[in-house]
Amino acid sequence: MPGYQHASFTGESVTLENSFMKAVVYKRLSGWGFVEIYTPDGKLMGVLDHFGEVKLRDFDIPLRMESDSYKQDGNRLVFAVKSQNIPQMLRGSSFENWMSYPFEKCLSGEVALELADTSLKLDYQFKADENLYASYIKGPWLKVGEGSFGVDKHDAIFPGVEWNVGREWSSGQDWFKDPWASKSIPYRSKVAIPVMAVSHDGWAIGMAYEPNKRAARWFNYREMYSQPVFASPNFIERMDNHLMGLKLPDVEIEAQENELISSVPLELHLDEKIHFEAEIFLARGTSMDAILADLSRKGLPDPGAPRWPLEKALDVIAETYDKRLFEAGEGFGVRQGEARPQPVYPAFLKRYAEEHRETALGRSLLEKIAWCDSQKAAGPKADIVQEAEQWLAWQREDGAYYFDPDGRHYTKDDFVVARAFHEPMGQNQDTAIDFCALAAQNMLELAEKVEDTGLQERLRKASEKALDFCVDMERPEAGDFWETPLHAPNLLAAGHAAIAYYMAYRVLDRADYLEKARYWIRTLLPFTHLWEPKGKPMLYNTKPCLCSSDWFFANWVRDHVQWEVLTVFAASYELGYDWAQIDPEVDWRTYQRGITQAGMRWMLDHREEKWLPHNLPDTYERYAQGAFDGCFPDTHNAVTGNYGGMVIPPRDIAVNIYALLDAGEK
Repeated sequence: MPGYQHASFTGESVTLENSFMKAVVYKRLSGWGFVEIYTPDGKLMGVLDHFGEVKLRDFDIPLRMESDSYKQDGNRLVFAVKSQNIPQMLRGSSFENWMSYPFEKCLSGEVALELADTSLKLDYQFKADENLYASYIKGPWLKVGEGSFGVDKHDAIFPGVEWNVGREWSSGQDWFKDPWASKSIPYRSKVAIPVMAVSHDGWAIGMAYEPNKRAARWFNYREMYSQPVFASPNFIERMDNHLMGLKLPDVEIEAQENELISSVPLELHLDEKIHFEAEIFLARGTSMDAILADLSRKGLPDPGAPRWPLEKALDVIAETYDKRLFEAGEGFGVRQGEARPQPVYPAFLKRYAEEHRETALGRSLLEKIAWCDSQKAAGPKADIVQEAEQWLAWQREDGAYYFDPDGRHYTKDDFVVARAFHEPMGQNQDTAIDFCALAAQNMLELAEKVEDTGLQERLRKASEKALDFCVDMERPEAGDFWETPLHAPNLLAAGHAAIAYYMAYRVLDRADYLEKARYWIRTLLPFTHLWEPKGKPMLYNTKPCLCSSDWFFANWVRDHVQWEVLTVFAASYELGYDWAQIDPEVDWRTYQRGITQAGMRWMLDHREEKWLPHNLPDTYERYAQGAFDGCFPDTHNAVTGNYGGMVIPPRDIAVNIYALLDAGEK
């Protein structure tokens, strides 16, 4: 008997099974089928509710796609399907005399299920049998936990959109407020990786799809693509499960987000083709393990051709510093807001200038660097012992470092204002991985500088205690504490945690810290765009966090930020850490090239007119004159493709280029 209790059952079933998964297909009274997905040890992970479903605009009843029979070829099943025929089903019943529906046929086609290696491949191909308007057509529709663990979960990840743990809801208001909180049916380009995952009690189930494969088009009308649907728990259907699905029509503008029944129906024409493809797979562990399993099958995407070759990009950046980021008598920097140039320079610039001293550009930079060096005044020597004692004093008895919004963490007033006008984004004395990881790194670095061996030992033990406190944490949090909800998923925290654990592994020689470092660097992946829509370059763009700023003032599921991931890899390189060697199971060299080429793509050229400031409108005139060319902006909108925010000097792009060149990249 099936575990699924929301379907009739004739007693007929057919099973596909290998060492990775078992899929049992059942026949309803009206036809095949629905599918239950089991782990190798017999745990029911989810149910494919149907072989597709169409809701016509003028019908009150949705019509399932069903089949009378199937053909089997090894681990492949093929079902000839058609939409339910309501007039035929009602014929001879008590309903026949008082209900009438005009269409006996709507959609027909074929559904193929193939258990291939580690995944169940789904191929739904339909065609329209009439000219119709459809409020939706559902393709693969997976109800995770149905008939077994229900709404319970360990975690759920929809990359670039959601990372929920325990009892947290997707589309919840933990880190967003409405309307931004609702993102169950998001604009497609907000999704970072085309996969959805939910885990429970040591097993994860995922659904992957091809976002750029055409799902529908008629004549010269617009192309449509599989629209992902994600709800954990399944608040869309208000049932005891989690939902991962694909549907049509896709979201064309943000105003159409979260519409299961589309306000603008899908216009179907006779013989128009509808095509959904997806894969269902299992992984031991958490949703993060499911994401990694999906990427291990596919590999990271090739970043493609860069905007410039690496050496040429360095020339462009060096010229930016020489021509636009230096003011005589002031120094290097960007003049915007309260920021002013200073007589300091990034280390990479000196390397470039010395390596190119035979060129006019190199000589010009060497002169500017020499002037900056001449301005350095001998200030008071930093008291590193006092600094070390302060870090030790901040540590709690349990090893944690805590949030101090009105004290040492008061840099911007965002969370203070948000606390007053709406609600706190984090509570005083709360903690998260970023606070502890940064503290551990600072103390390990101070231990290398102080001369007192007793103090060195105290610092190292305190670092170890802080990292041990975090040993059970799984989601990176608090990296942008100054303006975002404290416990929201955060990319910068992932990078900080990876660096801290790897540094501690090298200093303290603890193998478990190496595994934690590898884990945390991998948590960058759910924030990273590993695909891009046609005509919208965003491959290897990254989301800084999956939340809002100040509850209402920035949407980081919609917007990308590149400086944070560039900073993580630049800092790693400057510490001598090469993630391609530290964690060879992931292609971090391709990843670093990808994020660096994305940074190069972001670099401004005022002639393209793709950038506008938000809170510093007086800078626009300088932008229009080319003053910021070669810098890169704070944000990129995944929907519009436009850039905005403050401009950032391209230091970290250059450092990552040097990291790639030193690793033998060209």
